[in-house]
Amino acid sequence: MTPESKLLSLIDATFPDQVKFLAELVRVPSDNPPGDCAPHAQRTARLLEQLGFTVERYVVPDAEVRAAGMISATNLVVRHRFGDGPVIALNAHGDVVQPGAGWTTDPYGAEIRDGVMYGRGVAVSKSDIATYAYALRALVASGAALSGTVELHFTYDEEAGGLVGPGWLLAMGLTKPDYAISAGFSYSVVVAHNGCLHLEVRIEGRSAHAARPDTGVDALEAATQVLAGLYELRKSYARVHSKIPGIDHPTLVVGLIKGGINTNVVPDVVTLRIDRRIIPEESPENAERDLTQWLTQAGAALPGIRLSVRRVLLARPFVPVPGQERLVAALQRHARSIMGEDVPTNGVPIYTDARLYTEKGIPTVLYGAGPHSLLEANGHRADEKLVLEDLRKATQVVALTLADLLQAK
Repeated sequence: MTPESKLLSLIDATFPDQVKFLAELVRVPSDNPPGDCAPHAQRTARLLEQLGFTVERYVVPDAEVRAAGMISATNLVVRHRFGDGPVIALNAHGDVVQPGAGWTTDPYGAEIRDGVMYGRGVAVSKSDIATYAYALRALVASGAALSGTVELHFTYDEEAGGLVGPGWLLAMGLTKPDYAISAGFSYSVVVAHNGCLHLEVRIEGRSAHAARPDTGVDALEAATQVLAGLYELRKSYARVHSKIPGIDHPTLVVGLIKGGINTNVVPDVVTLRIDRRIIPEESPENAERDLTQWLTQAGAALPGIRLSVRRVLLARPFVPVPGQERLVAALQRHARSIMGEDVPTNGVPIYTDARLYTEKGIPTVLYGAGPHSLLEANGHRADEKLVLEDLRKATQVVALTLADLLQAK
């Protein structure tokens, strides 16, 4: 039996256990918000220990967790050293968006129908906690002579920006990988993605009795004018295009609006939350400066209104760094063999934790278990799903890639 066929056989033999492992991850809620994710981390850690791994638990201080808009977060790190050589980190997140409406099954039930598992987080990205854990388990069990270390980074704040997850681990010096593979899907290798700017706009007027609106300054009326201007501004973004396949142009969405006191009161304060996606070719600093300047000028043109802008999040775009090509070549070679089709490189318009590794100069790609697109997986939508065969194949691809990259010299 060749080393490659041995790895594949080990993954096949443990696949039923891997499916049960994933089901256990799905059954423990880890919605973010509210972001009380420490219980899920504890359950994950126990499951990893049952696989024979030593799990390092890093509890993020309360003040930093609260600053991220969360309740609790514990980062998990597993390290297996095969010998001297490069350190490769595998990163997946266990926090998920809230289920929302429209499900035809229990979002936390991990129901399997016709070889497909359904549940919140089953594709994004609890599947890759299972992918990476079982790829490493097979690599260890194979007894292959390898040079280097594999680390598993399982974190819990991707939906809140990643700064108390991978960002915190890197900032604290708890990990210094030479390469990183972050959660993704099986039929492409993602080499770039958008950045994201979240701004909160506070529009202040003056309250008054609804019977005498002329004695107040209506913040909601002012907000409608700001909104109209923003929607005109975003039309101009469609004229700017990325050269990276899979990424089109910058976007802008007003995702949250809050304000008012009561039905019979002129609104005194309205807040807007803006999501501005930044393509890899753009400067994040310039994008924030220009939008903030536009908002400030819009507020200044409204009599009696005070408008202020606060940054909530600035996630920089994920862009290629030297060395990424080695990861891409290995993943594409093994994915073509296992998936039975060419696996291209592309960018995606979302933002992920991968950017936090490249910001430190670490060559990084996204690859893991899932279909050809986020839409096929119902990611962030009702009936999120994963074809279990894709989980098995992705685990094989990752294991073969690690073996390739860690070949003894």
